[in-house]
Amino acid sequence: MAGDVIYRTITAADSAAVIDLANQVHGDNYLSEESLAALLAGGTVADVKLNWLAERDGEVLGVRLTLAPGNWPVDDACTTTKWPFSATQMCYFKCAAVSERARGLGIGKQLLQCSIDAAKQLGCKAGLAHIWLQSPQNSAYEYFSRCGGVLISTHPDRWLQASLEDGYYCPVCDGTCRCEAGEMILVFEGQ
Repeated sequence: MAGDVIYRTITAADSAAVIDLANQVHGDNYLSEESLAALLAGGTVADVKLNWLAERDGEVLGVRLTLAPGNWPVDDACTTTKWPFSATQMCYFKCAAVSERARGLGIGKQLLQCSIDAAKQLGCKAGLAHIWLQSPQNSAYEYFSRCGGVLISTHPDRWLQASLEDGYYCPVCDGTCRCEAGEMILVFEGQ
């Protein structure tokens, strides 16, 4: 019988496995060593770490990458007038990836909760995400909605620049990404 799923913060030693899983789920070149290192740094404030993974018997089954307030850009795909809190009170849910064989086990939800619990230590009241609306079977939107996320706006071509300039290969668009992002807010319990 397989062992229990263990949830822990991501370390630099996990980089290869995290990159591999994220790229399997989201497409080639979604993450690189450099981009992951920046995300790990952006998800760490003092001893609080917002980036988590799930593993069983040494195999990475899922990852959640989250950026701390002040460590993520408020850009053109951010509808700040619809936000319930300022960016200084929100983390940014950058990426979630769960291995195909581990889907449906609640791993994504538990990883999200681990990031939320850590973000609350930083005073966060909510988290923002740009959800991949063209994900297979619209699973990203369905998952984030079930976890309490609310759609506030949509943004076409969210990952176009990454596919043109950074070599990101969208598995849905078969190359150049024209996918739409759903800007979603998840307000934490008790707010």
